[in-house]
Amino acid sequence: MFPNHATTVNENIKKHNKNVDKNIPSAELIDFLYDNDLPESIDVSLASISDRDSVWDSHRLDTLIIEGMYTIESEFERYGERLADCSGWLKFGYNEVNGLLLKEANFCRVRYCAVCQWRKSLLWKALMYKSYDEIMENHPTHRFVFLTLTIKNPLIGDLRETITHMNKSWQRLIKRKEFMAVVDGWIRTTEVTRPKQKRKNKKDPIVYCPKTKNTHAHPHFHVILMVKPSYFSHGYIKQSRWRELWGDCLRVDYLPQVDVRTVKPKDGKGKNDSDGVKAAIMETLKYAVKPDDIMHDNQDPKAREWFYELTRQTHKLRFVATGGVLKDALKPEKAITNDDLIDTGNDDETTETDDRRLNFTFYRSAGKYLYNPNHNE
Repeated sequence: MFPNHATTVNENIKKHNKNVDKNIPSAELIDFLYDNDLPESIDVSLASISDRDSVWDSHRLDTLIIEGMYTIESEFERYGERLADCSGWLKFGYNEVNGLLLKEANFCRVRYCAVCQWRKSLLWKALMYKSYDEIMENHPTHRFVFLTLTIKNPLIGDLRETITHMNKSWQRLIKRKEFMAVVDGWIRTTEVTRPKQKRKNKKDPIVYCPKTKNTHAHPHFHVILMVKPSYFSHGYIKQSRWRELWGDCLRVDYLPQVDVRTVKPKDGKGKNDSDGVKAAIMETLKYAVKPDDIMHDNQDPKAREWFYELTRQTHKLRFVATGGVLKDALKPEKAITNDDLIDTGNDDETTETDDRRLNFTFYRSAGKYLYNPNHNE
């Protein structure tokens, strides 16, 4: 198809990407890459032939930064070594419908690895989407509510104790009669962020609190509640009441901040808006700690110490919990395997492919995944 010449190969790849869906490389291009030795002077990036897989570069670059932070601290040097070996190579199968599909990779499963957090989030979302479809067949008139529960920002050194206290407080909350009378299922995730200044709207840039960004943490719960069909007519809990209930369960002398949003029904006919529910699910199952929060000011020793203390404080803590009819919606964090992170459960990722395996290796100097046929299968 393509003459064995660097310039011509580049031109043909660019031409190919202009003429077809970048997410679906042509069979001719894949055949050429697999069957021919490319000139040493040419690099073929994963992103150049599969646009949807360009996200691998950004997540792996984040992991590279986090690896560096761990490596320079002897206490966490082993974490750094594990991150260094994480997703260094990716092997894809191919079919003409879905394009490149990940079939082989090695993941470190360190909690704050950006790649592993991303893959874990994809897995949970896919599992929840599947559970949602199954549950709605049996409970078509149930509704969903998105709840965020907070507590006063503790010192980073008190984070473990604070999260433990929040977990116990949650157990008190779900046993309250008001809660049990209206909620049939729930999924709760824990997120920890660095303290930020309040924004007037979400489009404003994030500004970290100059006084507490390296001394305190902001732990909070994101919760999806599956409520009875009668919730909005009998037993409805207002935001002010949620604050009272949560504050009482926390056993604090202040009213904590609570955000509650209803996933609105479609067309006002009482049926759930699938897109709205899935958007709330995505919000709930986002990263436990965003890579940006970890990497912010990563050259500052105080910022790095905040991250190291975060690692100590959250070691082996459980960040995802489920209950009621949603109890089996997600796979427990400890049970997630390397194979789960390869096949995250998305429909297109479970599609059969050919037996060939095209290898892409992450090159640190280039900051991207490049085609490396030396390790093809």
